[in-house]
Amino acid sequence: MTTVNHQFRLAARPVGLPKRSDWNYTEEPVRAPNDGEVQVKIAYLSLDPAMRGWMNDVKSYVPPVGLGEVMRAGGVGEVVESRHPGFNKGDHVYGTVGIQEYATVDGKSLTKVDARLAPLPVYLGTLGMPGMTAYFGLLDVGKPQAGQTVVVSGAAGAVGMVVGQIAKIKGCRAVGLAGGREKCDYLVRELGFDAAIDYKSEDVKKSLRQHCPKGVDVYFDNVGGEILDTVLTQIARNARIVICGAISQYNSTSGVRGPANYLSLLVNRASMTGMLVFDYANRYPEAMREMAGWLAAGKLKTREDVVAGLQTFPETLLKLFSGENTGKLVLKV
Repeated sequence: MTTVNHQFRLAARPVGLPKRSDWNYTEEPVRAPNDGEVQVKIAYLSLDPAMRGWMNDVKSYVPPVGLGEVMRAGGVGEVVESRHPGFNKGDHVYGTVGIQEYATVDGKSLTKVDARLAPLPVYLGTLGMPGMTAYFGLLDVGKPQAGQTVVVSGAAGAVGMVVGQIAKIKGCRAVGLAGGREKCDYLVRELGFDAAIDYKSEDVKKSLRQHCPKGVDVYFDNVGGEILDTVLTQIARNARIVICGAISQYNSTSGVRGPANYLSLLVNRASMTGMLVFDYANRYPEAMREMAGWLAAGKLKTREDVVAGLQTFPETLLKLFSGENTGKLVLKV
């Protein structure tokens, strides 16, 4: 009997927040692999803020998802059939597989993962793209030094929570910006941040002055907009600002808001640098080895917010933009 594959295909370019009608939920027979290909039964899918940008028909670091195409997403799963010499039935793999139940892809695009070392969802978070982003963005671009103050926005998200913990491992003071007291308490009590600022209820500038009396040496920005502007007023001499994302701007219908306080970079001889994790692909094994060691030693904690059901994808994705999730948002297929 032919196996049926269910998929979400992009039907329209969203205006503002994506809605269910921006996708078509389709089904088709699972395609058998050709030479060099692998068929994967997907177990978990990664939901990331970057997906919103991939839906826009604009020039970016990757081509936009085409209308009618399966929505792009990373995922982990099990090999059910292989015509690639590097993979066998039963192997667990990670790759760009799309929002669907099965994927038949070129084996060159897949990476084996070891489910004995960590649960599969961890390979979508701390040991996946968000973890790699945190590792290289902070250490290679932010260049923190022991004793310095690192501030990270979106600190309770998949990238931010890892940034703060690596800052602590490297001997820095870690201050997180997050929405809500529950998230802020989690950052301090569970993850070991030195302080957390609730941007929803606190005066962010005043709190930054309190928790960063010598200024901000490294700012890892995941949100952009007003928060970025505020932090720029509090940076220290020779500060490094890492531009990783701007989730506050992704669904804007009136254009992206840029930093009004950029002259603080001049006054403080500071730098602002954008980073893309894909630029470090050849060094992923290096980061994974070190972070797996930190996890095993209890120096690094991971948290996944797992939501079950492929059909819930359009609504589950919105959790990223409402701030409902804590940790890595994962869809269980």
